[in-house]
Amino acid sequence: MDITAKMDEWGKPAWIIAMVLGFVIFWPIGLAVLFYILWSGRMGCSKKGHFGRWHNTNEAREDKSAFWGRDAKPASSGNRAFDEYRVETLKRLEQEEQEFRSYLEKLRHAKDKAEFDQFMGELNSKTGKDKPDTQPEA
Repeated sequence: MDITAKMDEWGKPAWIIAMVLGFVIFWPIGLAVLFYILWSGRMGCSKKGHFGRWHNTNEAREDKSAFWGRDAKPASSGNRAFDEYRVETLKRLEQEEQEFRSYLEKLRHAKDKAEFDQFMGELNSKTGKDKPDTQPEA
């Protein structure tokens, strides 16, 4: 029996152990095993090809935009009621996030205004002026 077929029977842990042992024995062996694992797609890290039982059948994982993209539609769970609930919940959370960001912006503006007013008050008290300079009338 071919060694790669035997390792495939044992699964991903066998490949990881082989890689670690390769690094322990002589680092180029471990590096070669690592490159082979990545090149062959045995760990699911490669788009090149999928072998054996590690073939990724979940379309959501294949479509990176469903995971990373904000506007991408998430993959169906197979239960319409749950999918509708998830979509509504995500919309509600996005709306709450926008409201919270707006609230934080208002708080920052109010804090900045208070600090500026305090600065101007201290500056005016040092110079003995209550109001900013005005142009003298001619």
